[in-house]
Amino acid sequence: MKPAGSGSGLGLGLAPRRVGAVAKRAGVHLPGAAERLPLLKLGREDDGVAVWWIGVHGGAGESTLEEIFCGSRAAGHRWPVAPPGTPPVVVVLVARTDARGLRAAQSAMQQWQAGELGLLVVGLVLMADAPGRLPRALQHLASVIGGGVPRVWSFPWVESWRTGEVPSRSNSPKQAERLLADLRSVGALGGEAGV
Repeated sequence: MKPAGSGSGLGLGLAPRRVGAVAKRAGVHLPGAAERLPLLKLGREDDGVAVWWIGVHGGAGESTLEEIFCGSRAAGHRWPVAPPGTPPVVVVLVARTDARGLRAAQSAMQQWQAGELGLLVVGLVLMADAPGRLPRALQHLASVIGGGVPRVWSFPWVESWRTGEVPSRSNSPKQAERLLADLRSVGALGGEAGV
């Protein structure tokens, strides 16, 4: 893994105050073992990471977000778990907008809401799986799933990324700036935008 802050885009610095972990929700059960994301035990080398992107399935786009946002890291489709006695880890779920990706997001949210992880999920980034508008059925599914997290951000299809351009602040959609502003506004992040 790359060190935190090695992204080429927007800087994410931790705010002085930390936000508490979300408590277990009554009546939420863990998904089946095959649908659960594994754990990533964090160590001292992970201390400078402000936000972890959790791709809830392969190809979700978490490494793209790591490239854009300095101080963040892709968790490799795993829940980053801090050692006992440390503040909760701040995470954002990431999924593509196809049916498989949305269902994987739903399963990850169910795992988080079961309350066994001790981390703070601040939202879900939905990365377009194709150019154009989502079909009505997928719009509905995304809306239902989005109701289970504090915030949802939607990134459009970026053709230049598909054809090999490295994701960066300069070629990111305006939604990247909104995502940064929203993460700062919830009190989990602060700091100036990096280069």
